[in-house]
Amino acid sequence: MITQSPGSAIREPDPQQSFDLAAAEQPVSAHWPMLGSLGLSPGQLAARRESIGGSDANIILSGDPKRVLELWEQKTGQREPEDLSAKLPVMLGCWTEPFNRQWYEQVSGERVVFAGMTMTCPTYGWRTCTLDGLVERTGAVWEAKHTGAFVKGEEVLERYMPQLQHNMAIARVDRAILSVIYGNHKHEVMEVAADWLYQLDLLEAEEAFWSAVVDGTPPVVVAPPPPPRVFGSREICLQGNNAWAAAADDWLQHRTAARLFGEAASAIKGMVDDDVGRAFGHGVEAKRSKAGALTIRELVP
Repeated sequence: MITQSPGSAIREPDPQQSFDLAAAEQPVSAHWPMLGSLGLSPGQLAARRESIGGSDANIILSGDPKRVLELWEQKTGQREPEDLSAKLPVMLGCWTEPFNRQWYEQVSGERVVFAGMTMTCPTYGWRTCTLDGLVERTGAVWEAKHTGAFVKGEEVLERYMPQLQHNMAIARVDRAILSVIYGNHKHEVMEVAADWLYQLDLLEAEEAFWSAVVDGTPPVVVAPPPPPRVFGSREICLQGNNAWAAAADDWLQHRTAARLFGEAASAIKGMVDDDVGRAFGHGVEAKRSKAGALTIRELVP
């Protein structure tokens, strides 16, 4: 079931632009959008200047100084957004997105809802995302891409990982589905888990970039963190592996202790108020990072 995250601002997309079939010289299918209705409206383009979206996250973590500087110039009003209406790959991706969604629904048996929904982060108002959709049953972010026929799946995943993690963080979900059409001959679905360490690195980079926008100072390009990997689909048997056997025996023997350890960690964190930077006592300390995360460690005399 899809639920709105507390504090998230959700805006339904504008209705698709209508056109007069009777006035057309040739019959036109009302089920396919006209080129003029694809892409962002002038109002949406103006709104993009006021926030960082998923596609912006891809640029911020691209490591490309030229692209990062151009994005900063757009956000500060020094450069007009690039006109993508004549970019075939971009327009083709917009055109085939409804087909991609229907094809995914057909092969997966899942239903994608809330296509075009816009969300705003309840904590950082300058973070937004416009979703291609959410998987109704699981709540996973659904993202459609149409790429070249000979591009590798790993390359697509790495290219769009910032956008996926950005959108998951704002939607407050732990899964994303990347639905990719390669040329005209292949469709692939990749499932990605939310990675909070990666998302913290992404948030730090976005905060630095947005501070540069607000201050009017050119941004500093950051090195992208290693991208999380896609869920594996292989099965292997390690019955004859001695290292596996030893580790498995340790896991079986100490799983109760591990559960108690986790419960104790949760209890300690629950006793530390939000305005406390460090709490200590009885040989243990809980220390808060700049990002607000608590780390528990043993006090060394």
